[in-house]
Amino acid sequence: MTSMDELMGLLRIHVKRGINLAVRDVRTSDPYVVVRMGTQRLKTKVINKDINPVWNEDLTLPITDPAEPIKLTVFDYDTFSMDDEMGDAEFDIVAFVQALRMDYADFPDGTILAKVQPGRKNCLAEESVVVLREGRVLQDLCLRLRNVECGEVELQLEWIEVPGCKGVSATPTPTA
Repeated sequence: MTSMDELMGLLRIHVKRGINLAVRDVRTSDPYVVVRMGTQRLKTKVINKDINPVWNEDLTLPITDPAEPIKLTVFDYDTFSMDDEMGDAEFDIVAFVQALRMDYADFPDGTILAKVQPGRKNCLAEESVVVLREGRVLQDLCLRLRNVECGEVELQLEWIEVPGCKGVSATPTPTA
């Protein structure tokens, strides 16, 4: 269990939707998403018979080390056999946490605080921006799934401050 001394805050991962996911049953799939960070594991509900599922579900991870990558795996739920993997992706929150450390109190709504380009070291399908929206720092991500023939997953990240924990300003994030 994470102590309040180690906890920086909570990361809300809004799992929006899957796009063109792989077919793992006869003509469709029953996808769900598992998010892992270290020993933590969270999962969405199963969406039946849909390769373009809309989850619109929030998963919340306690964050102690923002440099630790977050792994996402999509599975096809099967009633009578092991669930099939439908691809995976990985992302980090280094740029997101660096944006949170900025003094953005006087910035106008819609200000872009950081941009992350797709590349070999990440699973981004397109540029990801960290933006200030209604006083909240948000990052939209579209992740291209690996180890599968097709599929993307859209997420939105939001930071939740927790009273009594050290927050994001206390620990410098190592640059990758």
